[in-house]
Amino acid sequence: MQSPCLRPNETTPRAGRGKGIAGAVLAAVFALALESAAVPPDEGDCPAVTGVPGRGADDVDAAPILIKTGMKIRAEDLLLLRSLLPPEIWRHREVFFHEGMSMEIGPCHRRYAIPSFYEAATQKFSGQPKLDADGNLESYTAGVPFPPAGIDPKAPDAATKWAWNLENRFRGAGFSGRFRIVDYPTRIGTAQTYEGVFFMLQTSARSDHPDDGYHLELGSKRTFIAGGEFKKPFDARFLSWRQMRPADSREAWQTSDDTFVYVPTMRKVRRASSGYVDGLYFPSYGYSGDSGGGGMAFGDPMGGGSASINPTASQSSATTVHVERGLTGISLRPNAYVWRYKGERDILAPINLRKDGFPGRPDRNFGFSGLSLASDTWDVRRAVVIEGALLERNSTLRTVTIYIDYQTLQPLYWITRTDRRRLLNIGILAHRFSGDVFDYPDWPGGKQAAIFEPVAASFYNALAGRGGWRRESFDLRSIPFSASKRRFMSSANALMRNH
Repeated sequence: MQSPCLRPNETTPRAGRGKGIAGAVLAAVFALALESAAVPPDEGDCPAVTGVPGRGADDVDAAPILIKTGMKIRAEDLLLLRSLLPPEIWRHREVFFHEGMSMEIGPCHRRYAIPSFYEAATQKFSGQPKLDADGNLESYTAGVPFPPAGIDPKAPDAATKWAWNLENRFRGAGFSGRFRIVDYPTRIGTAQTYEGVFFMLQTSARSDHPDDGYHLELGSKRTFIAGGEFKKPFDARFLSWRQMRPADSREAWQTSDDTFVYVPTMRKVRRASSGYVDGLYFPSYGYSGDSGGGGMAFGDPMGGGSASINPTASQSSATTVHVERGLTGISLRPNAYVWRYKGERDILAPINLRKDGFPGRPDRNFGFSGLSLASDTWDVRRAVVIEGALLERNSTLRTVTIYIDYQTLQPLYWITRTDRRRLLNIGILAHRFSGDVFDYPDWPGGKQAAIFEPVAASFYNALAGRGGWRRESFDLRSIPFSASKRRFMSSANALMRNH
């Protein structure tokens, strides 16, 4: 198929081309699209995009081209997608797309299935959840706190409601599986690869447990419990952790998590030095002095982390701290931000990847940058765009812009900026719908699970101009865990017993 959008002999646009006037025009068009958007179009209603201006004999704009399900997009066809991507993604398209890519356009505005018990909880408690003057969530039990159809986009609390909907989206029972994280340096050095297992146990707001007050044993005290363990490389092996978020955090964002880390060489569990964590905790291991070998860098100052993983560190000065890489975008504290509503628009996003990755397919191609998810299926979705300014002072991070899927409430894009509005990190969050996975286990009772598993993420360090990280976890499962498994997940002492 000949490219319908590029001039003869023209290849994928280079990073620096058109960043001046063209970039400003693109930003203006994007802003207009946000302001004029409404509720999601009908299922199957695909948008029309415009090719390259000035291709006609009279130097007029090219005729619109209708995006269709099943359409193949190659690197030379990227200009077709510019109006369906966030400006930040388009500006750094050489990172997220690559020569030889083969993207397939998925369904347009597909209405994905939602579990009946989740919808029942949403209807039952509709109107009860409230926001106080500080954006805290009160009187929430289960389901969607604020049904999208009832959110007035002009209301001052519209963005805050969307943020709480994002955090309380349907996650099944939580997830469990293996991960591989490839950390690309922003300066000198080679990429580091980490493998392990991780989980998130949803203890409260369990719409599948109406007879138990919509929570598990610890649900009245915790919103979730998360944790994991490193398997590779050898120097990080057995380093493991638990994170328990108090239910009080919904009404007080400063509430610290109970976070514990097992340090193998010390053979004991100790509290992490990072008490307050916005999203999911992910450990790095810092030290001063060395009693048995060097540390392994994980992240760097430009990337948001400057510590290392080093289980052989001096016992007297060992500390474990949170690093903002690896699990970013899975969870957040909505009341830790001041939110503003930026609008709605049609977007192209990998909400339902069809191709496999680690651990089933460890050799998957992610392009030259290592951060490209382009060779897969990307759906056309209606996204709500919100921006949050952190209440907690941070040395680098100041704001986060999130693209939220209107129908499923899944995060699609995650873009952060410094206090001077400079781009920090640009992230793509990829999912896979369990209903389209042929071997995905049924929900108890023989019902089909309808869960979006967070199978991959790709973050580029735009501030440094290079580097970033990629996570793959394609074997995640989020059906209810056994009682013994839940006890293991919810116990900090289990970190010791596991070794």
